[in-house]
Amino acid sequence: MGDAGVLCQLLGMAAVPWELLPLIPMGIIAGLLAGLLGIGGGLVFSPLLLGLGLAPHQALATSTLAILPTTFAGSWTHWRNGTLPLRGAAAIGFGALGGGLLFSHLGSGLQGWLLLGLQALMYLALSLVIEPRNPLPGQDGTAAPLRLAPLALVGLVAGCASGMLGVGGGLVMVPLMVRGLAVRVYTAIRLSTLAVFASAAISSATFLADGRGNLAMALVLGLSAGLGARWSAQRLQRVSEARLVWLLRLFCLLLAIDSGRRALGLLLASP
Repeated sequence: MGDAGVLCQLLGMAAVPWELLPLIPMGIIAGLLAGLLGIGGGLVFSPLLLGLGLAPHQALATSTLAILPTTFAGSWTHWRNGTLPLRGAAAIGFGALGGGLLFSHLGSGLQGWLLLGLQALMYLALSLVIEPRNPLPGQDGTAAPLRLAPLALVGLVAGCASGMLGVGGGLVMVPLMVRGLAVRVYTAIRLSTLAVFASAAISSATFLADGRGNLAMALVLGLSAGLGARWSAQRLQRVSEARLVWLLRLFCLLLAIDSGRRALGLLLASP
């Protein structure tokens, strides 16, 4: 058994604090991306946990648990700074809660390769959809007013993604808001962070009840990621909208390749 397998066996039996320390720097990196791009961090957590040898269902459940402190830190920072539109946040948050509640049991019935394959397709589609929003000549580039019902629907879709695929849904919500609702990237990222927290909260309750996920690993990843998320959320406005969109696109494409590779490996290895 390799070092990764030994580490996972130790963590699964009785999580020794020293065995969890290597997860801290990865958690901080995930948090920096979470605060900057409006994702929960699960898009980094999942490949990391899969690389450590966790089964797909356990890795995705553990990453969802780790999302909670990460997104709470980012949302708290945006709220304290007065940059989080409360009505829009409530609409998308309740939608995400509903989607997570309705679909949080469905992912357990999917085979591991199919779960990862659906993730890969979702990431690939998002990498093709999201693009910088170019204002027409004479316009100042301001976004349309927030519409609560469409925001709730976006949250519902993201909650479904969280419940079924074990991802927070941030990479689903940001493109939908930017492309479909003409929400500015900065606002979309702030709303997404809160909605990911809401959807992950309801999904995490289901995963804990089902016995999926490693709580010790999730706490170490999530708490360290929370520090990174708070730091990057405070500096979000310093990055241009076009650069944020291209970062999201590149991130989606890389994750599509990684999830597709893992799905194909599991499919070929299955009897």
